[in-house]
Amino acid sequence: MTLSSENPAYRSAVKKFFRRMLPLVVFMLVINQMDRTNVGFVQTHFKTDLGIGAAAFGLGAGLFFVGYAIFEVPSNMLLERFGARVWLTRIMITWGVVVAATAFTSNATTFYLLRFLLGVAEAGFFPGVIYYFTKWLPNAERGRATAIFLGGSASAYIVTGPISGALLEMHGLGGIAGWKWMFLLEGGFSVVIGIVAGFFLVSRVKDAKWLTDEEKSALSAAIERDEAVRSDKKTASVPRWKLVTNPQVLLLCWLFFAMSLTGYAITFWLPSIVKKIPDTSDFMVGLLSAIPWICAIVAMYTLAWYTDRTGKRRPWVAVGLVLGAAGTFLATVGPPWFALVALCLGATGFKCAASAFWPLAQHSLDLKIAAAGIALINSLGNLGGFVGPTVVGAVEESTGSTAGGLYALSIVSVLAAGTVFLVRARHVPARSRVTAPVVQ
Repeated sequence: MTLSSENPAYRSAVKKFFRRMLPLVVFMLVINQMDRTNVGFVQTHFKTDLGIGAAAFGLGAGLFFVGYAIFEVPSNMLLERFGARVWLTRIMITWGVVVAATAFTSNATTFYLLRFLLGVAEAGFFPGVIYYFTKWLPNAERGRATAIFLGGSASAYIVTGPISGALLEMHGLGGIAGWKWMFLLEGGFSVVIGIVAGFFLVSRVKDAKWLTDEEKSALSAAIERDEAVRSDKKTASVPRWKLVTNPQVLLLCWLFFAMSLTGYAITFWLPSIVKKIPDTSDFMVGLLSAIPWICAIVAMYTLAWYTDRTGKRRPWVAVGLVLGAAGTFLATVGPPWFALVALCLGATGFKCAASAFWPLAQHSLDLKIAAAGIALINSLGNLGGFVGPTVVGAVEESTGSTAGGLYALSIVSVLAAGTVFLVRARHVPARSRVTAPVVQ
């Protein structure tokens, strides 16, 4: 007979993954995003201490993504070979070393070099985890997992502000500038957590000692069914490079580029916008900068719960992009307090778009190019993180305002929203359709 209810062993295995592995990779992502974006809180300090102006700062902040893009695909291919436990922890330890070294920045040139090296060190972490999910969860569970994971990046923005602000207040302790304390302590913490994570991460379902044999069998069977949907026999003899460069993959790259373009512009320039609010200290700027990301987390989790049950993700990617564009535009038309409220809408829109985008992208890719395709989308898409801050920095340098740059980014987001429906997605079963196998 065919059981109509879900297999208890399958559900138990999924819950154990969510309890044991997901919190660890989320915590790693929180630290990752903190180490990537903490530079946004030292713009004024760099200008005062090192003479690094807005244009040079924007270029340096964006150079991270150049190194990231170059080494992203090779890194994800190596993760596929060595496994998540070895490769993700290696990435974390090396990026921690580079962050700590940023404390020794002495001029614009060293700032450019260290930001580029940070991108090289971090390359492969985010797409590596996204690929890791495909080896542990079928499509019907990945929406929630991706939203929770992306919630880690939003949570990072919540804690980065207060933590970085507090560390900046250590200015003068031991004769060391506050921004140097920030990089030294946050980078050192990453190295420690990277070493610890190596003892807990499990790369494959069959290696999980905390799963019973029945749970392993049920979860593996669900993943195999999902992979069967994503595997196309017609492409078995087609070279990987042709599959990776087909128009659908390039369309996904474009969509993520548009999200990154404005999303990272908000991330890097939000503290400087908040700082225009009268009588705000470094610590207060950090607290206020956390508000947009709190809004984003609540919205992301709600949307993920809905899309996992309906399988409808494309419309919500478009809606998120439009909301993000609206928030970015409105941030330019009012006083600093109004700009902060508008950026709450902008951050919510772009984070919701990303949380719906990644499960859509995962399920759209041929199984043969899952690792390389995810890495390519993330690497080319993240170049938006180079273009966005660089454009906004250049515009502010020449006009004294970020408004012109934010206008342009809003237009790009609206254009991207119009192209979402060109993505050809495979049929996405809702979570409720994951049933137990046939029992004779």
